[in-house]
Amino acid sequence: MKAHDGMYIDGAWRPAAGRDTIEVVNPVDEQVIGHVPAGTAEDVDDAVRAARAAFPGWAATPPAERAARLAALRDVLGARKDEIAETVTAELGSPLAFSQAVHAGVPVMVAGSYADLAATYAFEEKIGNSTVHQEPVGVVGAITPWNYPLHQIVAKVAPALAAGCTVVLKPAEDTPLTAQLFAEAVAEAGVPAGVFNLVTGLGEVAGQALAEHPDVDLVSFTGSTAVGRRIGATAGAAVKRVALELGGKSANVILPSADLAKAVNVGVANVMSNSGQTCSAWTRMLVPAERYDEAVELAATAAAKYGDRIGPVVNAKQQARVRGYIEKGVAEGARLVAGGPESPRDQGYFVSPTVFADVTPQMTIAQEEIFGPVLSILRYEDEEDALRIANGTVYGLAGAVWAGEEAEAVAFARRLDTGQVDINGGRFNPRAPFGGYKQSGVGRELGAHGLSEYLQTKSLQF
Repeated sequence: MKAHDGMYIDGAWRPAAGRDTIEVVNPVDEQVIGHVPAGTAEDVDDAVRAARAAFPGWAATPPAERAARLAALRDVLGARKDEIAETVTAELGSPLAFSQAVHAGVPVMVAGSYADLAATYAFEEKIGNSTVHQEPVGVVGAITPWNYPLHQIVAKVAPALAAGCTVVLKPAEDTPLTAQLFAEAVAEAGVPAGVFNLVTGLGEVAGQALAEHPDVDLVSFTGSTAVGRRIGATAGAAVKRVALELGGKSANVILPSADLAKAVNVGVANVMSNSGQTCSAWTRMLVPAERYDEAVELAATAAAKYGDRIGPVVNAKQQARVRGYIEKGVAEGARLVAGGPESPRDQGYFVSPTVFADVTPQMTIAQEEIFGPVLSILRYEDEEDALRIANGTVYGLAGAVWAGEEAEAVAFARRLDTGQVDINGGRFNPRAPFGGYKQSGVGRELGAHGLSEYLQTKSLQF
């Protein structure tokens, strides 16, 4: 797609307040594919004012009509799936087949789920002599990352609109073309002017201005824990609502009774998906000591198959970060059994699919989020040891448990300090709540729980 040279504010593309632009670079060949405006605090203020003006009318719109606009948005996104996939592939580097199935396909499902919820959600209930109303919070500042550029937008904007909120979106500067395409889809779906607004720009400028704006009632942010802390502190000073989806270091726990080959192969695929740029990736594989060597061999063989099947990481900075973690793992005594820090190609921001064995829980690569195609395999002695290791990080976003019997896996999963656990390879559910414990965030996305983040409660007594 051709990049817009303005901001989408109050239902129209308008010139940016400043003249600075941001280059959009294809991470496969390092070529510039477009430019977008670098938004300023003035642009953010214009967008927030538009959202504030549109809020009373949209909040008063019947839920059935909001549902109809979301259904139209779902249909537009579905009709433009090929264009969306090509755009994501161009600015993120994701293989086209993955972009079609995941980056373009999943947001259609999520938008559809909120069209259904807006039409059926109980915004009012009777409790004794009280009528309890669920009302929209107000103006939402949505700040989204680059790793799933459209999914993260839809996972915030769709429930906000379903709730009756208005939105100002600041997307990641690495993937702004997908956000512009989404703004086009919103307009095509007939969402009223001012209900959705888009400001492209840098996080430290436009993102910060949005998070700090006094007329923003809720900030929904997905990204690093470090930035999430700053946004939480800013919002706390203003007693402002936040929803924070942050980092992860998820454990893939393979119990002794599990089908080892299946658990290892699915686990490796999970880590390599999207070039490892997934906050919920199972980057720590926990294996019983008596089957450790077998698991390592299986993982190394599986990882070797991904050498030419995954795309690059998003930019040069991320490539250097991931390679630095691989070098740190070697320096701390972990054993490379696949991949390594050397780039597999002369051009592009590629990282070799990498697997470490002999990883101990205290190592940096077992504690910190790498956000690249890097798997650490840890051994455990018994289930209590596995539980201690799995819960032994500051994160608690996701995880997996494998066992011969489902009940055994569920019993272990209930003891994990994490927000979402896949049992024996359980499938993604766009209506199930997603979010973390501990430093993995505050609040939930997707489904009814995601909708409730954008609502506040009023009770009337009779």
